[in-house]
Amino acid sequence: MPLNPKEKEAIKFLLVHLSYGIVGAITFGVALLAINLSNIRTLAFDSAHPVLIVVLLFFGLLVTFGGISMAVGVMSLARDDEREMD
Repeated sequence: MPLNPKEKEAIKFLLVHLSYGIVGAITFGVALLAINLSNIRTLAFDSAHPVLIVVLLFFGLLVTFGGISMAVGVMSLARDDEREMD
């Protein structure tokens, strides 16, 4: 079943905001490991399964930042509608 133009626009809108969240999550995760905040890098890489820990860290960050970014995008739609009415 093909999507109509409004559905395509909504999906594109969400994907753009999701990509912003992904970039923010990767940036934050790399910075977190780079500065070794609270010795998290040391704990992760000295464990028995460092790859699993880093993957889970980034997965959690991606889900969190992506969800927040999409939510902010959706919530900002109301402001755009209010401006058009004025």
